[in-house]
Amino acid sequence: MNAPKEAVIKMYTKGEDIYPREVKGRYATLRWLCVWLTQLVFYGLPWLQWNGRQAVLFDLTARKFYLFGLVLWPQDFIYLAALLIICAYGLFLVTAVAGRVWCGFACPQTVYTEIFLWIEQKIEGARSARIRLNRQPWNAEKIAKKSAKHAAWGVVALWTGFTFVAYFTPLKALVNELVSWSFGPWETWWIFFYAFATYGNAGFMREQVCKYMCPYARFQSSMFDHDTLVITYDAKRGEPRAPLGKKAANGGAAGDCIDCSMCVQVCPAGIDIRNGLQYECIGCAACVDACNSVMDKIEKPRGLIRYATEHALVNGLTNKQAAKRVFRPRVLIYTGLLGLIITAFFGTLALRTPLKMDVIRDRGSMGREVEDDQIENVYRLQIMNTGESSHRFKLKVEGLEGAKVVENDVIEVPGATTRGVAVRVRVPEHAGKHGSNKIEFELTGIDDPSLHVEEKAVFIVPR
Repeated sequence: MNAPKEAVIKMYTKGEDIYPREVKGRYATLRWLCVWLTQLVFYGLPWLQWNGRQAVLFDLTARKFYLFGLVLWPQDFIYLAALLIICAYGLFLVTAVAGRVWCGFACPQTVYTEIFLWIEQKIEGARSARIRLNRQPWNAEKIAKKSAKHAAWGVVALWTGFTFVAYFTPLKALVNELVSWSFGPWETWWIFFYAFATYGNAGFMREQVCKYMCPYARFQSSMFDHDTLVITYDAKRGEPRAPLGKKAANGGAAGDCIDCSMCVQVCPAGIDIRNGLQYECIGCAACVDACNSVMDKIEKPRGLIRYATEHALVNGLTNKQAAKRVFRPRVLIYTGLLGLIITAFFGTLALRTPLKMDVIRDRGSMGREVEDDQIENVYRLQIMNTGESSHRFKLKVEGLEGAKVVENDVIEVPGATTRGVAVRVRVPEHAGKHGSNKIEFELTGIDDPSLHVEEKAVFIVPR
């Protein structure tokens, strides 16, 4: 009896290379506008100066975060958490209304893929030329074009890594280190790590990042409903498909889709939108531009592939009718929560006092008798001026009759600085009870009385 033949089951199939075709149209223009805006902000912010310093700088060494006129400290971490919550709810709201429009137009992965793909097209040529170049054996032309492309990618990636580090290390210091090539280990690591990530993700992995690495593609469906705007193919109008020549032969009985596959050729994810909504679709609308250009050539109405909702497509709703369904409970809830969080965030930020004080009583001295029948306690004050201007402050003590600050009752603290001050407080011998007594330190700006902070402490009267 013959033994059964072994069957080889492949658990992984190599994906096909995708060569997106260049496309022009309204959404392509909008996509490039997003590329320019996001990169002008990213590359330009570190060079922007504010009050003689870098406008945006997350100085981890000094533990200070500069955001234009705002200086945040580690104690202000709550503002960062609130900002992340605002971004999350904003993303939920945009997704509920317009699907993955963030992915298709403003996501860093999409933006840098567009930049790298543009470089590839300029050096290697159009889609057919790139396919032909990759299939031909290695020769002088192929080596020259591939080398030029990767060199250009490397320059963009390294400059991106350098800019990223400039948000954490002052740009002036970073430029000096670049000129003298004396980067520290921290800067060297992050410049090359971020450059490598940009080079790999935008140059090679591209759609694989969106398909397999980005978690957003996996849970986006939980934020979609039948009234979410997505890229759709109007099957009622487009089917049955047939090439233009066959349509003429059949008397035009076929649908509007001429099966030109232009929508597939321009898709950066390599999917066929005519098969319905797929998780790989990033909502870039390249297929919309491609299909509209084909419809214009064959003198058919635009919109065979378009942004639409499932309800609009199934029920034949007009744009105005579909727009009325935008304000549904899910969207209203996201909008309300987002509005409340934004209001609270900016409200607390506006009311935030740029002055903080911590009081620590000297544990080595529980309270002692000094001259003139006075009782003295020693304290350590940690004063933080989170503003950018230097201020002089008047220090007072309340809570015990006759309490006064012996020295350092006028304290000057430079802008964006923390200063520690030793303070001696005295009270008459008869003031207060034996043991601990509650007192309160009051610090008020001499040049700006609105700067005021109070901090409770304990005064010890020995028995």
